[in-house]
Amino acid sequence: MLPAGNRLRRAPDFAAAVRGGRRAGRPALVLHLRAPAEPASLPPRVGLVVGKAVGPAVTRNRVKRRLREVMRPRLSALPPGSILVLRALPPAAAASSADLAADVDAGLARLVRR
Repeated sequence: MLPAGNRLRRAPDFAAAVRGGRRAGRPALVLHLRAPAEPASLPPRVGLVVGKAVGPAVTRNRVKRRLREVMRPRLSALPPGSILVLRALPPAAAASSADLAADVDAGLARLVRR
């Protein structure tokens, strides 16, 4: 589980990251990162989007649990005040936790290095 201060909950925050942030596509995920314009003291926040195309409710919840566990140790790699949205694609249903972690690492490496 992600700490409460690091969870993204409001629809405008999701929209801001998806519309105004940078994007990195991976086989099982699309990562959207919106970094703050100026250094912020807020913690980075993460939101998950796992739609019905991924599978039935049991599968979607399993993907969400895996993504939360993958993101927890990687929060420190995000810039302070940033917003990250992970959008799961249908291949995420069959992906292992290690595959999801590799996709997240590759996507974050691409987004954070810019």
